[in-house]
Amino acid sequence: MRDTQDGAGRPSGAGDAGDAGAAEAEGPAMRETGDAESPSMRETGDAEAVKAEAAERSPIRSGLHGRLDAIRSTRAGRLTLKIVIGTLGGVLVVAGLIMVPFPGPGWAVVFAGLAVLALEFHWAHRLLEFGKRTLSAWMVWLGRQHLAVKGLVILVAAATATAIVYFGVKLSFGVDLVLEAQKLLIR
Repeated sequence: MRDTQDGAGRPSGAGDAGDAGAAEAEGPAMRETGDAESPSMRETGDAEAVKAEAAERSPIRSGLHGRLDAIRSTRAGRLTLKIVIGTLGGVLVVAGLIMVPFPGPGWAVVFAGLAVLALEFHWAHRLLEFGKRTLSAWMVWLGRQHLAVKGLVILVAAATATAIVYFGVKLSFGVDLVLEAQKLLIR
């Protein structure tokens, strides 16, 4: 007898002729699924048995993903997790976008928010991967450029950050930083 299996997961091979009689004795539940579970368990849909079987099949997950999978195992847990992760990730993304024009970790906070959202939402995972690819391509391109181009990029970034801070302070607080700097130097 060979060690191969047919489509239902049963051994097949030279002894198949005797297997036809065994299939008749197995009953309807066994013939439909190929499983050796009792018909009463199949009819009631025993959730604990299904969870135990899934736990045996899946590799052991530990850490954050293991805890998230444990929370997702119930309907209320799934909904609560979506709400909490959606709210936390959304707040981080919005806060990061507000910080983008100012010096500081604006884009880092946006990427952190997308990483939080990607724990639960597939669209956020795709957007995060797109952002990582784009940033990587930009860094590779900048790395291949001449030192003068790199210096020009740094100057443009510094001038932009300076202009954003200057106009942000002037429009928000009514303070002209240039005049204040001149007053300090004249003293």
